[in-house]
Amino acid sequence: MKVPSPGESITEVEIAEWLVEDGDYVEKDQAIAEVDSDKATLELPAEQSGIITLKAEVGDAVEVGAVVCLIDTSAAKPEGGEAVAEQKKEEAPKEAPKKEEAPVAKESYATGSASPAAKKILSEKGVSAASVKGTGKDGRVTKQDAVSAVPSMGTPSGGSRGESRSKLSMLRRKVAERLVSVKNETAMLTTFNEVDMGPIFALRKQYKEDFKNKHGVGLGFMSFFTLAVVRALEMYPSVNSMIDGKEMLSYDFCDISIAVSGPKGLMVPVIRNAENLTFRGVEAEVKRLAIRAREGEITVDEMTGGTFTITNGGVFGSMLSTPIINPPQSAILGMHNIVERPVVKDGAVAIAPIMYVALSYDHRIIDGKESVGFLVAVKEALENPEEILMDSNVKKALEM
Repeated sequence: MKVPSPGESITEVEIAEWLVEDGDYVEKDQAIAEVDSDKATLELPAEQSGIITLKAEVGDAVEVGAVVCLIDTSAAKPEGGEAVAEQKKEEAPKEAPKKEEAPVAKESYATGSASPAAKKILSEKGVSAASVKGTGKDGRVTKQDAVSAVPSMGTPSGGSRGESRSKLSMLRRKVAERLVSVKNETAMLTTFNEVDMGPIFALRKQYKEDFKNKHGVGLGFMSFFTLAVVRALEMYPSVNSMIDGKEMLSYDFCDISIAVSGPKGLMVPVIRNAENLTFRGVEAEVKRLAIRAREGEITVDEMTGGTFTITNGGVFGSMLSTPIINPPQSAILGMHNIVERPVVKDGAVAIAPIMYVALSYDHRIIDGKESVGFLVAVKEALENPEEILMDSNVKKALEM
């Protein structure tokens, strides 16, 4: 079997895990391995039924089209798993006879014990007597041993100091390369604002149950943010543009990437043509893509493209951050947690659910006026969703 191409521009993959062992009988279309590309983790199905011989190790980087295993299609299928298991058991090497344990030296009264003075010193310093090598008779811990054993400032005190080393997946290495390149190759700035989420809270409280019962998806925050972003992108088209060499490439559609935490790390599936979607359409697509990403079923095509990204660090408790642009895009909006804060309304202090939002943008293509204006437009839509996002007809907008 050769490695199939998982997508355009991908030239090699990495064997993340073999799901079968060398010599196993596999069925056609059975998943035999997971392979990492620089965009996603994909399953490799068996092309034929037969006995498999593995030709690559876990962690190997193999080019697209390279042979990774052989399948003997002439081999007969074993009759039941028990016989195969019994055969493997018979072939397993016999266990070596256990060596007789060396006799343990009989402990004397003083072995491992400490003098009263030593015990007092060790107790005050939080050091166990058993961890101190005694120099007294029969291994007894003396006062001098206790004084010497007390760790000085910065000296390890017997706690765990282990470490482990593991190879980064191809996906993680590619993400690292892209993030570093963004920092080095763009003039990235971040502008901030705050949003009073009270109006959205009120709408969700009133309509979320009916919305879920009718459409089968929850009325979350992503639909409000996505539609607010779409409106702002139409108002400030440079934010929906990219640099291509010496040219600026602008789009008349809004493909919104949404950052999702998956089993292999951060993934960014794309909501296509978000400008044509309703609240129900956005929520349904967000749910579909999030489930596919978390179950490892997302495809390369579903993560390719995107003209703007929304990331929600608030689900993890983030108060404020400076999100990094998702290349080759020019901007990314960061959502954060919602906290009740004192704010001034009509000359009086009131308590309101406030979210800080952050827009990171490439200053080479987006000016400060446009970036600030974009974020203000998002804020305006979120603080007055009924009028701006729903045309003053909530039930029609929610298709109630």
